[in-house]
Amino acid sequence: MARKTSVAAPAAGPAGSGTAVSPGPDYEAADVLVVRAPAQLKALADELRARIVILLRERAQSTTELAAKLGLPKGTVGHHLKVLESAGLIRVVRTRRVRAVTEKYYGRTARLFLYESTDAANAHDVRNIVAASLRVAADEILPLPPESDDPGCSGVLRVRLNRADARRFNKRLDKLMTEFQAAEDPEGEPYGLAMAMYRRNENA
Repeated sequence: MARKTSVAAPAAGPAGSGTAVSPGPDYEAADVLVVRAPAQLKALADELRARIVILLRERAQSTTELAAKLGLPKGTVGHHLKVLESAGLIRVVRTRRVRAVTEKYYGRTARLFLYESTDAANAHDVRNIVAASLRVAADEILPLPPESDDPGCSGVLRVRLNRADARRFNKRLDKLMTEFQAAEDPEGEPYGLAMAMYRRNENA
């Protein structure tokens, strides 16, 4: 059964904060890329690279800018950018001359990455992508102010399902992700949707 997840980030600016919403992406990219190749799955399975692709969703950035935001050496960030570029997940969208150096600005090859894998050999990378995506989402979650009426829900459910029901819920979650992405409003407030339906380890 194919597994899907999205690796994406909402526009900058906390919901309900009054902060101006970003006017939109500053470079051209495809809407969706379905990630199937083993090299792509391995690239996205790293938490730091997951954070980098999220930072690049709306605005192209240089190695220097990314290093400053991530609090890491430029050499470390540069290495991970090369891995993502080699996997076809990011590309150089423009350059700028800074003194005697030409600085590269990177953007994603698509606004949304969906992974699909039916290969058991990729199971470890698939698991790591889900885990990295959920950790990044957890860092984005804002605390709700007292008496807030902002929409939001969460929960972790643990049940036993037969295979037919598992497939049925998987299709419904895929449909919900598609509808959520299609509802993107450049003038709206930033929201995120983190979902993971998975076979669980009962001993964990």
